[in-house]
Amino acid sequence: MTKIIASMMEIASDYDVLFFDVWGCLHNGIVPYKDAVKGLIEYKQNGGMVVLLTNSPRPGHITTKQINDIGVPRDSWDIIVTSGDAAQHSLFRGDLGQKVYHIGTKYEYPFFIPGTNETKEFKITRVTLPEAEGIVCTGPFDESIDNPSDYLPDLEQAHARGLKLLCANPDLEVYRGSRKVICAGAIAKQYEAMGGQVLLFGKPRAEIYNLAFKRSSQIVSNLDKTRILCVGDGPFTDVKGAIQNDYPSLFVTGGLTRDETRTGVQPDPEQLELYLNTVNLKPDFAIGYFR
Repeated sequence: MTKIIASMMEIASDYDVLFFDVWGCLHNGIVPYKDAVKGLIEYKQNGGMVVLLTNSPRPGHITTKQINDIGVPRDSWDIIVTSGDAAQHSLFRGDLGQKVYHIGTKYEYPFFIPGTNETKEFKITRVTLPEAEGIVCTGPFDESIDNPSDYLPDLEQAHARGLKLLCANPDLEVYRGSRKVICAGAIAKQYEAMGGQVLLFGKPRAEIYNLAFKRSSQIVSNLDKTRILCVGDGPFTDVKGAIQNDYPSLFVTGGLTRDETRTGVQPDPEQLELYLNTVNLKPDFAIGYFR
């Protein structure tokens, strides 16, 4: 049975590293969560290491600037690993070919620029859909108004041509402030449903966890997976990813599932258990909001 905890400090001594989700746990896209920031700083002061593990389609150095601009203090985390980092390996390995059609905004253009030591450069050109050898989806063209169904004509055309779709952010939706908006994962899910081939590299897939473990091991010697706690609010990304990749997990219920779990300060225990049984997930711990 999932144990509800009041704060991270109840279990902090059992874990050397946190793989910590960003959007929904550390900030809401507009402002940071003060209690989460305070909790991470306290955890680090007691010897823990914080790895921000996010399904952001942007490479780590760009995501760092984004969270700095939102106001997340740099001393609340150690390193950052993004879905964009993991997906770039596939893009620049040539898995889609050289000419790609981009679904997303101009703010994700840095995804098409090699930015990590692990990435091998392969020349990529953004083109129109009829010219494309593959599709890269970093998110909707306009998250404020777009629905996944808006992309069906493009996806049907791509599927007819047998194009692969690389999804740089497997999240289906997130809260921006108090409003839910769609992510790249919602578009990729439609393509997969019609039989299209989708390449996914963020949570819950193994690649992003392997990359995070590799980078963490360069800092923490003799790192053991049982001493790494995955923290997140996405049941089908954060929680599922932790379970599939054999990591302990802390489910933050006040994010995407605050209604389903009836989370005020903390989740309603009975409703939480009912919800987890419904989605067939069993995180080790749960908390309303990270603190």
